[in-house]
Amino acid sequence: MRRPTPRGPLSTHLLAVLDGGPRPAPALVEAARTAVASSPDVVEDEDVQLTLLALYELHYRGIDGVDDAWEWQPDLIAARGVLEQAFEAELRARVPVPQTDARTADEIARALFELTSAEDGPSLARHIAKRATAEQVDEFAMHRSIYHLKEADPHSWALPRLTGRPKSALVEIQTDEYGGGRPGYVHAELFGATLRAMGLDDHDGTYLDRVPASTLASVTMMSMFGLNRRLRGAITGHLAAFEMTSSVPNRHLSNGFRRVGHGPEVTAYFDEHVEADAVHEQIAGRDLAGALAEDEPALREDVLWGAAACLAVDGLAGRRILEAWERGESSLLPLPTAAAA
Repeated sequence: MRRPTPRGPLSTHLLAVLDGGPRPAPALVEAARTAVASSPDVVEDEDVQLTLLALYELHYRGIDGVDDAWEWQPDLIAARGVLEQAFEAELRARVPVPQTDARTADEIARALFELTSAEDGPSLARHIAKRATAEQVDEFAMHRSIYHLKEADPHSWALPRLTGRPKSALVEIQTDEYGGGRPGYVHAELFGATLRAMGLDDHDGTYLDRVPASTLASVTMMSMFGLNRRLRGAITGHLAAFEMTSSVPNRHLSNGFRRVGHGPEVTAYFDEHVEADAVHEQIAGRDLAGALAEDEPALREDVLWGAAACLAVDGLAGRRILEAWERGESSLLPLPTAAAA
C-alpha cells in the first residue's frame, strides 16, 4: 500500500516509528491510549482510523518503504489492541444485537435476510443509478478502492478458525472471490481493471488520503473481526450481511455507471457481482453464518451482531457520501498540502 499522509498526532507517531527498522516503541502505546481517551468518536476519528488501517496493512501486503519485520512487533500489537478495544466498545454501544429466537442454520439465515432487507434511509446505490454525476461516480470508485483492491482478504482470515460446514461454505464463497484459480478474474483485479478503464489509478492506497474516516471504518472493522479469533462469529455474520446487500445494489451501480457513459469494460465488475452474490448470499446466510451459530451456540449473538455492524458502518459511510453530495460538495477530503503541490 502507498504510504499515507498522517491525520493527527497518533498516525504521525506511527509513521515516524515505521521509518526505521523494528525496535521497541512503548511511546506509541501511550499515544494510542491518549488518542482514544481524547476522541469523542473513534468510529469517525480520522487519526484513529488511519492508524488502525496502517497497522492492519502490515498483516496484508505491507506499506511502501516499511520493513515487513514490523508486523509482529509487540508494541505495535499492543497499540493496535488499545485502538481495537475502544473501536469495538463504540461499535457495541452503537449497534445492539438483533433480537430473534432463531437457533438453527435455516432460522438464522431467515433472520439475517429479514435484517438486511429492512429499508433504512436513502440508498447510495440508487442515487448513483438515477442521479449521480460523472464526477460523483468517480468519487464513489475512489471510496470503494480502499476495500475492493483487497476484496475478500479480510474475510479470509476466518478460514483457519472455522471447521466443518462453515469452513466449507467460506471456501466455496472465497473460491469465487478469488476467480476460481484463474489469474485476472480475482475480484480485486477486476475492480482494478474498472479503475483503469475509468482513467483512475489502480495502485493500492492511491486514494487513501482522499477518503474520510467513515469509509476507513468499514474496512478496519472487517480487519478487526477477521484478525481476532474471538470475533469469528462477527466476521461470518459480517460476510453474510455483505453478500445479502450486494446483488441488487450492484445492479443499481452498473446502471448508474452506464448512465454517465461508461461501457462494459467498467461495468463488468458490478455485473459479475449481480449474479455471483445472488448465490453467495444463500451460502453465507445458511451454510456459513447460520451453520456456525447452530454448531457453536455461544457465537450466535456475535454472528447476528456482526451482520448488524456491517449494515450500520457501511450505512454510515454511505450517508456521509450522500450528505456531502446533497450539500453540493465533494465527498472526498482535500488533497494533502504536499500532494496538492
